[in-house]
This record gives sequence, C-alpha cells and structure tokens, in this order.
Amino acid sequence: MPTGRYADVIERLKPGAAAPGEIVDLTGKVLGRHDGIVHFTVGQRRGLGLAVREPLYVVRLEAGTRRVVVGPRAALATRTIHVVDVNWIGDGALDDALAQRREVFVKVRSTRPPRPAWLSLCRAGVEVELIDGEEGVAPGQACVFYDAGGPDARVLGGGFIAATQAMAAMRAEQVPAGA
Repeated sequence: MPTGRYADVIERLKPGAAAPGEIVDLTGKVLGRHDGIVHFTVGQRRGLGLAVREPLYVVRLEAGTRRVVVGPRAALATRTIHVVDVNWIGDGALDDALAQRREVFVKVRSTRPPRPAWLSLCRAGVEVELIDGEEGVAPGQACVFYDAGGPDARVLGGGFIAATQAMAAMRAEQVPAGA
C-alpha cells in the first residue's frame, strides 16, 4: 500500500466503502456503530469498540447494508464453501473428476495446513464440505484443492470462495420443527 493504509486504497477504488454503519449481533440487534466495514475482517476480535460480557468476533460483513455482524467464536466455524472460477489441474476434466463426491484436502487460510474435505459439483461451481470446519472463511478468499494433507501433496486446482455456510446455521437447519 503506497500510503500504508488499506482503507484509503479501498475508498479510492470503491467510494462509499468507508461509510459508517451498524454493528449488529446474529439476531440483528444493534450493538454499536462503526466508521466503515473496510476497517473489519471476518474473524476479527479486537477493535470492535463494544462493551459486552463475552468476546465477540466479526462473523460476516454485509456490504449492501454496511453492517458488521458479530457473534461468538463458534459462529465463525464454516462447514460448506461454494467455490467459483475453478481452475482444475488434476487428472481429467473437472466434470469427470467430480462426477461423484471426491475426498481431498483444501486450504482456505495460507497459514494453516490443508484440511480434509469433500468436493462435489454444484450449479454455481464446486461445493466444498469441510469435514471438521474452518474458522474465518470469507467470500473473496482463495480455496486450493490438494490430493493429500502432507508436504508432498499435489495441487489439484482451486478457485475463489463465493459463499459460505456456517456450521451453526447447518445445525439449526437440522433441528426438526417443534423440537
């Protein structure tokens, strides 16, 4: 960054990105205000400016409404990722390679080791189901597919995360009505 300030670059590229908005909890309750979602990242805990009893983390950023959504650490765990603009360099064509669900390892955080996952084709690209989940996954990040989890792993391909589904949301969907 020429000036050392990421927010300044984003504001120049997308005017209004640093506009103020609300900080809300997972239910939509307003907890505070912020000076622009450009100052936040998914997984962030520090610098929220909230006086609350339990630690809260940025769970997602809603650019359209300029809302920063916060929740407990458990709300960061992502189970399902939708990947687009997939570049497949594994054996065969992507459609053939993923004709059936395929067990792979994926990396969505550059500083963490590859995690076991299942890959399958979906209407919008590739769906990644993380077996153990992963924290701090956000749209726009890269997702790389590997054939193994070790240092000799071969890259099979990758793409960009278009959407995520949290583990907590999946658990809520699995609860029978009236339970």
